[in-house]
Amino acid sequence: MVPREGVEPSLPRRNRILNPTRLPIPPSGQRPVLVDNSKYIDKVFSKREHTVAMKSLNHAESRGGRCCAVAMWLTVSFFYAFQYILRVLPGIVMDDAMTRFSMDAVLFGQFSGVYYIGYSLAHLPIGIMLDCYGAKKIIPACVLLSVVGVLPFIFAAHWSWPILGRALTGIGSSASALGLFKVIRMAFEERKFARMLSISVSIGLMGAIYGGAPVRQLHSTFGYQPIVIGLVIIGIILAALCHVVIPAMEKGEEAGESSGNSLSVLCSLLANPKVLFLCLSAGLMVGPLEGFADVWGPKFFDRVHGISPARASFLSSLIFVGMCFGGPILSFIAEKSRRYFDTIIVSGILMFAVFTIITVSPTVPTYAIVAGFLLVGLCCSYQILIIYEVSTFVGEKTVGVATALANMIIMLFGYAFHGTIGYAIKIFSGLGEGLSMRCGIAVIPIALALGCIGTYAVRQMAQKA
Repeated sequence: MVPREGVEPSLPRRNRILNPTRLPIPPSGQRPVLVDNSKYIDKVFSKREHTVAMKSLNHAESRGGRCCAVAMWLTVSFFYAFQYILRVLPGIVMDDAMTRFSMDAVLFGQFSGVYYIGYSLAHLPIGIMLDCYGAKKIIPACVLLSVVGVLPFIFAAHWSWPILGRALTGIGSSASALGLFKVIRMAFEERKFARMLSISVSIGLMGAIYGGAPVRQLHSTFGYQPIVIGLVIIGIILAALCHVVIPAMEKGEEAGESSGNSLSVLCSLLANPKVLFLCLSAGLMVGPLEGFADVWGPKFFDRVHGISPARASFLSSLIFVGMCFGGPILSFIAEKSRRYFDTIIVSGILMFAVFTIITVSPTVPTYAIVAGFLLVGLCCSYQILIIYEVSTFVGEKTVGVATALANMIIMLFGYAFHGTIGYAIKIFSGLGEGLSMRCGIAVIPIALALGCIGTYAVRQMAQKA
C-alpha cells in the first residue's frame, strides 16, 4: 500500500489510530506537539477514526495534567508535615540547647514561643508574595528559610542566634499552610478544595503525631547535630522538588498588578463584615486545639481528675488523632450536603457539649473521655471549612491574601486562649487548685458558644446577600 503524504509508512493504519502520540507528521518532517496533532487528523482519518483519536489525545492530556497536579499537591503536603517536625524539634533537643547556650526555663520558653510569633506575623506578607510572584518562587524559598533557622543549633555559640533562627523557621513554615491553599486552588476544581486540604492536614498531623518519636530515637542514638544536618538536607531536597513540580505564573500575571490587586483585596476583606465575623467566630472555636490540647489539657486532667501525667498527655493527644480523620470526614459531609455553615455550627455544638461535661462533671469515665476527645478532634477540622468559605470570596489570583488573613486571625486566638485561661486560673486560685482549673478551662465552652452564634449570624448574612 502506498502511504499517504505526510504519514509514516512504517506504521500500520490501525496503530496510527491507537497511538495518538505517533500521528501523521507534517511534510516538513518535524513532529508536531501533542495538542497540535488534531489538525492533521482531519486530513488522514475518517470521521469515526477522528473521534477515536481525539478521545485518546484528550485522555492522555488529562491524565498527564492530573499526575502533575497530584505531584505538586503531595510535595507541598510533605512540606506541611516537615514543618511540624521542625515545630516540635525544641522539645526533643531541650537538654542539649539549654546546656549548649546556657538557657534557663524562661529563656527556653521564649526560644520555643518565638516560632509562633514568626509564623503568625508572616502570614499576610507571604500571602501577598504568593499572589505577586507565584508559588514556584515563594514556596521553595520558604522551605530553605525554615531549615536555615535550625543551623544555629550547630554553629552558634550565643543564645540570641538560635532565637533568631527559630523566628526564621516560623516565618518559613507559614508558607506551608498558605502554599497549600494556593496550590490546591491552582491544581484542582473549586469543589475539591475542602477535600484535598483535609487530606493535606491529615498528612501534616501524622507528621506531628508520629514524626517526633523517630526523631527522638535518632537523637538518643546519634545526638542532635546529625539530626539537624539531616533536616537541612531534607529541606534542600524538598525545596528543589517544589521548584520542579510547581508551575510558574502565566505570562501577564505581573507582580505589580498582583501586588496592587492583593492590597485592594486585603482592604476589601477588612471592610467585609462577613469575612471578619466568620474569622472571629472561627477563632473563638479554636480553644480545644490551641488552648487545651497543646498546653492546658494534661495539667487539667492531673489536677481535676487525678490522672497520671503520662496518661493525661495521651488523652489530650487524642484530639490530634481525631483531627487526622476529621478533615476528610467533615469535608465529605459538607461537600455532599452543600451545607458548609451548618457543618461548622454542628461541630461547634458537639465540642461545646464535650467540654461542658468534662468541666462540670466531678468524675468522667476514661472511655467517655477517649470517645469525647476523638469526637472533638474530628470537629476541630471545622477550620478547613472556614478556610474554604473565605477562599470563595476572592478569585484564584488573590486567594493567598484571603486565606492568610483567616489563618492568621485563627492562630492569634490561640495566643489569646493561653493567656485567658491562665489569667482565669489566677483569678479563681482562692477557690482551690481543682476548682480554679475548672474555671480556667470553662473559658473554652463559653467561647465555643459565642463562636457558634457568630457563625450562625454570618450564615444568615450570606443567605440574605
